[in-house]
Amino acid sequence: MMKSKFQLIALAALVMTASACGSKSATEETTTTATEAVGTEKPKVKLANVTVRPVAQIAEYTATVKADVVNKIAPSTPVRIKRILVEVGDRVSKGQKLVEMDDVNSTSLKYDLDNMETEFKRIDELYKVGGVSKSDWDAMRTNLDKLRRSYANMIENTQLVSPINGVVTARNYDNGDLYSGANPVLVVEQISPVKLIVNVSENNFPKVKKGDKVTVKLDVYGDEEFAGVVDLIYPTIDAATRTFPVEVKVANANQRIRPGMFARVIMNFGTADHVVVPDMAVVKQAGSGDRYVYVYNDGKVSYNKVELGRRMDTEYELISGVENNSQVVIAGQKALLNGMEVEVEK
Repeated sequence: MMKSKFQLIALAALVMTASACGSKSATEETTTTATEAVGTEKPKVKLANVTVRPVAQIAEYTATVKADVVNKIAPSTPVRIKRILVEVGDRVSKGQKLVEMDDVNSTSLKYDLDNMETEFKRIDELYKVGGVSKSDWDAMRTNLDKLRRSYANMIENTQLVSPINGVVTARNYDNGDLYSGANPVLVVEQISPVKLIVNVSENNFPKVKKGDKVTVKLDVYGDEEFAGVVDLIYPTIDAATRTFPVEVKVANANQRIRPGMFARVIMNFGTADHVVVPDMAVVKQAGSGDRYVYVYNDGKVSYNKVELGRRMDTEYELISGVENNSQVVIAGQKALLNGMEVEVEK
């Protein structure tokens, strides 16, 4: 009976071993079939040949138009405004009288000045014949000079004139108001030329030279181009932004460009030899700002990270990431992985 029991156990073990062997064979067969299926169904791609070529190194910067000179017209002391002679928008010339202030004090000071000049003439005649000492003559001359300067300053503050050729852009008081000093009576701006200040990247610092010609476009005038010139290069670089300010002047002879307009300044830094690829070759990695290009070689593709330069219509300049005379994938990227074998569509 014991023998019969051992036989049954041995038989059961044999059946289990056979079943296990059968399962393993099925798994191996399934894996082999999947591998073969992947091997036979290669993703299809389209390629483009890319080469190095000279690319214009053009950079575009945004800026707000500013007047070349801004003058705030005001007296040096509080005084009542007698009459404002211009309005906002008026063009004015250098030396033109803009505002008349109350002149009561100046009339009184002019009377004192006239009397002192008469007295000095008398003292001067006496001094010539020895009737007055040199010290008395010097004292009188000093006092007269001080009064003349005071009167000139008073006149300057009662007859406000424009120091530049420009346009009145602000008026903050009316006739009869008392000038308090809070705001200027008028603001006059010179808008021929105008200036734009742009922040240029640090690596372009050696390339910018005073006198360089630039192109300026304004949103209000579409694609119309205006000629500008680099007029001032600031000597320091902002450590936070790694940029340096550059001042551009535009002649603006017809005064179509006005302060406050939004402008784009285009600078050309010559050419550089870089690989150029179709824009369809550039892939953005999900979840990051990185860009990649699939490069084809010997039946497989590699996933190359690239640094983009300029976009030129339907092409991108690549600063790095793809070698000269490479073949890049321009269609079929969604099904690709790094190192994957592919089939090239003709």
